[in-house]
Amino acid sequence: MLTAKGKYGLKALAHLATLAPGETTQAIEIAEAHNIPKKFLDAILGDLRNAGIVFSKKGPGGGYMLARSPRDIEIGHVIRAIDGPLAPIACASRTAYRPCEDCKSVKSCTVRLMMTRVRDAMSEVLDRLTVADMVAAGERGYSVRMKGRRSRRGVDQSR
Repeated sequence: MLTAKGKYGLKALAHLATLAPGETTQAIEIAEAHNIPKKFLDAILGDLRNAGIVFSKKGPGGGYMLARSPRDIEIGHVIRAIDGPLAPIACASRTAYRPCEDCKSVKSCTVRLMMTRVRDAMSEVLDRLTVADMVAAGERGYSVRMKGRRSRRGVDQSR
């Protein structure tokens, strides 16, 4: 599940993606526009800066801006930078693998094998979506474009 930190980070990036190239904005402006606690946002922006996703400028006219084009910032990279690995359990992670203490056979563990498939599916989607896709989806209200493919979103299809 995406944490509040991850969600707020994505909101901040969507906000920054709407700025003109080279334009900056203050964290307080982002916080107020998206109802994000300012101190929490400061920590999130720090994580995004450390990951090379945003750039901060000090002094007059300073603030935050994207470090590269919104088309070049993958949502999967953002979530990993903020929330850590995508895998639902540590034994299914590629980057933070840790075997379960109660597991007798890592190779044949059905839970690990299933969660590895979940991790791969999440990665497949999140690594194909960009900040530009996210902003465009918000503008259209329902449609997300993933590197050449279009999928319908925004309509509650739960039963």
